[in-house]
Amino acid sequence: MSAVSPICAAVTLRVNGEEHSLELDTRTSLLDVLREQLGLTGAKKGCDHGQCGACTVLLDGRRANACLMLAITLEGREVTTIEGLADGEELHPVQAAFVEHDAFQCGYCTPGQICSAVGIAGSSLRPTHGSPPTSSRVSPAVVTECRGSAPGPTHPRVHHEPALLPPPPPGTAARWRSPCPPRNR
Repeated sequence: MSAVSPICAAVTLRVNGEEHSLELDTRTSLLDVLREQLGLTGAKKGCDHGQCGACTVLLDGRRANACLMLAITLEGREVTTIEGLADGEELHPVQAAFVEHDAFQCGYCTPGQICSAVGIAGSSLRPTHGSPPTSSRVSPAVVTECRGSAPGPTHPRVHHEPALLPPPPPGTAARWRSPCPPRNR
């Protein structure tokens, strides 16, 4: 049996606002390109099946599992990783809120959690007044399924702390109210 030679293709990826011209094996995932060729190690390889969320990045502002995306299919699309969320030294509001509220577990999948929260902040999956934290409307929106020290999704802490999400898009403010009472500090 003979080995199959890789088929390579030239692709230009726009990652965190910068264009990168690369020659890639057509089977290479976005996650592998980010980590191995661009040195952006924030997105993590967890399950490599799109189930854990540790590899979550933003693709044109929407959350995407980088382990499931073939890099050559992304030409002309904007990829944002955890490294691209901050504005210089100023953290993105969701990053800052994670720090302020100590919303970390072991930290391995925190970049995926943050990218998920940023990606959902303006989407129709935002919780609405009266939505229970465990509803199917909320659950899948921001989930990185921890496989280590603190099993379970972390979405209730992200969604129901108003400070953890930036303000809703214009015209949607009346819909966005946390169903959870404010925490006493």
